[in-house]
Amino acid sequence: MSVLTQPVELHSIEKLREQELEEARAIQGVMLPGQPLRTDCVTISHEFQPAAEVGGDFLDYFLLPDGMIGLYLGDVSGKGLPAALYAALAVGTLRGVHKTGQPPARVLSVLNERLLLRGIPGRHSAIQYAIIDSFRAQMRIVSAGMPGPLLIRGEECSALQLAGIPPGLFSGVIYDEFTLDLEPGDSILFCTDGLTDARNVHGQDFELEGLKDICRRHAGEAPIDLLNHVFSAIQEFSKHCCQWDDMTAAVLHYAPSPAGCGPVSS
Repeated sequence: MSVLTQPVELHSIEKLREQELEEARAIQGVMLPGQPLRTDCVTISHEFQPAAEVGGDFLDYFLLPDGMIGLYLGDVSGKGLPAALYAALAVGTLRGVHKTGQPPARVLSVLNERLLLRGIPGRHSAIQYAIIDSFRAQMRIVSAGMPGPLLIRGEECSALQLAGIPPGLFSGVIYDEFTLDLEPGDSILFCTDGLTDARNVHGQDFELEGLKDICRRHAGEAPIDLLNHVFSAIQEFSKHCCQWDDMTAAVLHYAPSPAGCGPVSS
């Protein structure tokens, strides 16, 4: 190989890698919700900002066959393309489980065992999985290694104290399910730790208290507006600093109509 051809070949390899990453990002985008979910009682919106071309966070919300709403949010260990590939594995496995209508605790138990069958050293996935029953005004949720979520009720904001071992680490894990009775006007912020771990030039983290403060000041606003306030505040807090972790969040707002809760609206 001549010296003259080396820069040309390196340029071609770099261009190919850029194209592959762009395609990977497009594929990852398809795995996210295409639009907000709206019913007569519930509205859900989301925001996804990977730290690199692709990320290890994943998210979806959907209507289940029994009329309930499912929502999951996950965060794979690591970053970049390897984390994105493991996230795709976790999502594919999870989608094969939640469609059966099993309770959240059972869904995570099955996910855990199936990820262990395809174990990858150094990889696991923190996750929250919730089922919202708008007819009974309840949310059942299981959390494993994730922050929050935050319940915004009136002008107050509090973190639900949930704990669990991330799937893909140990066999035989039993997950505890938490039931939250929803009240009209409630909002719930689900997020990965990329939001709370955002850092400023002084080495300080945004932290959970930063999120709570934003939620209190903008309580009652539409999910997309609250998300805009949250991400704008983090961007301002961490300006002049590189984003070093994926940031993903979803907001669920419960506001039943006088006619009651019906099917998903168009």
